[in-house]
Amino acid sequence: MTLDTGPLTLVFGPRTPDPGPRAQFVHETTGNVRTIDIDELNDLAVGATVLGTGGGGDPYVGRLMAAEAIRRYGPVTLIDPQELDPDALVLPVGMMGAPTVMVEKLPGGFELAAATEALETFLGERAGAVMATEAGGINSTLAICVAVARGIPLVDADLVGRAFPELQMCTPTLYGTRACPMSLSDDKGNASILEASSNRWAERLARAMTIEMGCWSLIALYPLRGRQVAVECVQNTPSTLIAIGAASRIARAENRDPIDAICDVTNGLRLWRGKVLDVARKTVGGFARGEVTIGELDGERTLTVGFQNEFLVATTGEEVLATTPDLISMLDLETGEPITTEGLRYGHRVAVIGIPGDERWRTPAGLEVVGPGYFGYDIPFVPLEERQRTRQLMEVA
Repeated sequence: MTLDTGPLTLVFGPRTPDPGPRAQFVHETTGNVRTIDIDELNDLAVGATVLGTGGGGDPYVGRLMAAEAIRRYGPVTLIDPQELDPDALVLPVGMMGAPTVMVEKLPGGFELAAATEALETFLGERAGAVMATEAGGINSTLAICVAVARGIPLVDADLVGRAFPELQMCTPTLYGTRACPMSLSDDKGNASILEASSNRWAERLARAMTIEMGCWSLIALYPLRGRQVAVECVQNTPSTLIAIGAASRIARAENRDPIDAICDVTNGLRLWRGKVLDVARKTVGGFARGEVTIGELDGERTLTVGFQNEFLVATTGEEVLATTPDLISMLDLETGEPITTEGLRYGHRVAVIGIPGDERWRTPAGLEVVGPGYFGYDIPFVPLEERQRTRQLMEVA
């Protein structure tokens, strides 16, 4: 079956004049529906990089793409998942691949249109709404481009509640929902529909295709109905991202510590402060893999943080401070700006914070998919808060 989806062009050429800086944030609310304009994109990008735990793609690139789309088409409508038509088709859209590659090979915009249209054509139905695949970097903003170009809402939710490196690492997987059919497109004009027997196989096959596409692709996957989004997905993600970024921005303007402000919004805990001594990073199998070593500013101990696109495990000596699925984020010690894995450099002075993950990831079923054991770490998962309490008791003793 074929479907004429109509034009969806995200190659930004001539556009309406830039309205320039605005005196205040546009924040219109009607019931559970609001709009997001350009002014809030900086806050959203900061929040996405915090919850992206180092991954999810370059937030700067994503913010520029979303800003250009909003300038051309107008603000995006953000809708509460509970307000969705239960039968509406909702398509999560985003990027797959190694964030380090996208730093040098940027998307043109048409790839996202191609992925969305390919999946709609295969399904024989147009999407009634779109949503972000995850709360991380470029993946928090790509769906905005599709939403404003189509004139459809962006759902205030995502599939993860943070960023994870593999496709099956989404909360719908825990409900038995399939990632496929999914679509992939690249910068060379290739587009494909993938069917797979399981979400894990979808990851393996799509990863191989993505590597051939140049180590990143733009994707649409996990086609959901409105009723599923309201139950299976992590709720209020874009709103939370904006709140995190706004808290950091306001704290800086008021000469308060932005790191404390971010921890207040996210229930985060400070784990470490120090200087980056070494970053071992390479692109392997379509992922940015490695570890970063951070020395104490006022001591001789070091912290090692392992990552696969996202930060996964933080240890000092034999002591484990935090592990996936809880979040580990790095913030500039002075400005509070979050830092991605590809942005880490020797000499960076950073604060490392931990944030409790969604409770569904902390269940036995969730830990099978995203626990430290899955990534090859022989470390039992202990909730971040419990590790912190134990650490404080040992320091007192």
